[in-house]
Amino acid sequence: MLAEKLISDAIPSVRSDENGKKALSYMDVYRVSHIPVVNDSKYLGLVSDKLIYDLNLVDEPIEKELDKLNTTHVHVDQHIFELAIVMYKLKISVLPVLNTGHYYVGSITLYDLARRFASLFSLHEPGGVLVIETTPTEYSMSQISQIVESNDVKILSFFIDRKPGINNLDLILKLNSEELSGVVQTLTRYNYFVKAIYQDRSMLNDLYQDRFDQFMKFMNI
Repeated sequence: MLAEKLISDAIPSVRSDENGKKALSYMDVYRVSHIPVVNDSKYLGLVSDKLIYDLNLVDEPIEKELDKLNTTHVHVDQHIFELAIVMYKLKISVLPVLNTGHYYVGSITLYDLARRFASLFSLHEPGGVLVIETTPTEYSMSQISQIVESNDVKILSFFIDRKPGINNLDLILKLNSEELSGVVQTLTRYNYFVKAIYQDRSMLNDLYQDRFDQFMKFMNI
């Protein structure tokens, strides 16, 4: 999944001769904290609500403090994982995208990114979810995959959740079946600790909402 496929149709830009109030109004409508500043397809940078208030630009043109703008951007051919890293590290809610000629073509929002990750990890496909707790030294994805498939079940997606300061890992497996008793029994027999099982639709919806909330909090926007 490349940046050009994730561009939002909604997020507008402002010109450098427009005041901070215009940018703030867009931020309020679209629930973001950054808006790109663009003059005739030339990308000048991102302006944030914090910058507008800190530099008293509410009633002043943004170009008055043009050198203070955050010039972060990506290009149309960059992968979704690269985009996530940029947004996480820089704590930005909107990520401008430029083409090969270095002209502005649109922006990606944090919400767009989260929605695409949900699709990428097959979260809306039928099936259940297992959470396995293990340690880095005991973790073996090949063995876990063999155990799952020995029960005629397939892994649709898989990711690791490791909290800072904690040695153990949570391995989160999205499977193509909601009948997981055989998989759980086999994992237990191999001394894996199955921390949580999500099989019915209401439980899965709660899990996905919780993971989405954690993702948004993790990005700290």
